[in-house]
Amino acid sequence: MGVYEDFKKFLISGNLVSMAVAFVVGLAIVALITALVTDIINPLIGSAGHVDFKDLGRLNINGSVLLGGALLGAVINFAVLMAVVFFAIAYPYQKYQERKAAREKKVPTTRECPSCFNAISLKATRCGFCTSTVTPVAA
Repeated sequence: MGVYEDFKKFLISGNLVSMAVAFVVGLAIVALITALVTDIINPLIGSAGHVDFKDLGRLNINGSVLLGGALLGAVINFAVLMAVVFFAIAYPYQKYQERKAAREKKVPTTRECPSCFNAISLKATRCGFCTSTVTPVAA
């Protein structure tokens, strides 16, 4: 197979499509949270402190303007975004994986021979490796 066929297979694979959908959904979530923080949370904080975030921390140094309020708004935006991603996506997924792993725990079907330490069936009365007699485990 050549490079072209490998690249074509990669583009058509389900992983790439899933990743693209996740990327688009992630961008939509970021736009939504940014709008929430910029249009609702920042004005509420600003009205409580009687200050406008755009004017907060404005410094003029040799004609350059440093915007501390914009940085503070970005930090608030980041904190809210991380909280939403954690509580809406990461935490529920982690709990789902834990429940799934708990359901999939398998009951052991073998045990160790006390004489030779090889794996033997739970129902065995004699070890197939060293032929020593062992007591069967009740199911």
